[in-house]
Amino acid sequence: MRVKNRFGDRKRSFSAFLGFVVSIWVLCELGLRSDAMEDVKLGGVGDSGEGGVDVNSAEVETLARFAVDEHNKKENGLLEFVRVVKAKEQVVAGKIHHLTLEAIDGGKRKVYEAKVWAKPWLGFKELQEFNHVGDAGAPFTSSDLGVKQEAPASGWRDVPAHDPVVQDAANHAVKTIQQRSNSLSPYELLEILLAKAEVIEDRAKFNLLLKLKRGSKEEKFKVEVHKNLEGSFHLNQMEQDHS
Repeated sequence: MRVKNRFGDRKRSFSAFLGFVVSIWVLCELGLRSDAMEDVKLGGVGDSGEGGVDVNSAEVETLARFAVDEHNKKENGLLEFVRVVKAKEQVVAGKIHHLTLEAIDGGKRKVYEAKVWAKPWLGFKELQEFNHVGDAGAPFTSSDLGVKQEAPASGWRDVPAHDPVVQDAANHAVKTIQQRSNSLSPYELLEILLAKAEVIEDRAKFNLLLKLKRGSKEEKFKVEVHKNLEGSFHLNQMEQDHS
């Protein structure tokens, strides 16, 4: 009887231990599923994971075109994709892509904001939101910024900072600022904060606000750069911005 009791006690102890292990496993599974569901919610904790991404990448353009196509299907629309203005991404169960894009509606260029949820490993994409947020002004093209011989005077206009000619103008300004300084530390272009351009008969003028880095110090400069018909750049004005 004493042997049987010991065996019964061991059996009950093992069953209790096994039950405890199973309970812990179930609780962990429920917790993980709950976390996953929270991640999928838009505007959840994943907002802190947002960051700027390259608006010129093939992936971003593909997502933007998908957003326009899906909107057209749902609304029986005829929007024509033009370009991506701004892009951010939020890590969830996959990624939520926050896109600001331009599209042509009835011959007019307009700005829209879209959210696309994507899981590339599953081949899954879903348009979450698509909203009209305003009209876009007629932007300069790269040929305009490259100075067209017969381009009329048009006044100052906002231009995209990522335009290759704008980038060249900014890089020329940084190089000239470096040459005019007595610093041994090189200036590094961090960001073009603002960009405007004006095309006149014989040149294009660029009004830029640049964020530069020299060593561990960040500085801002307002510059005006001219580009002539031969393609040469000249830093016409330079002023350090202390705002």
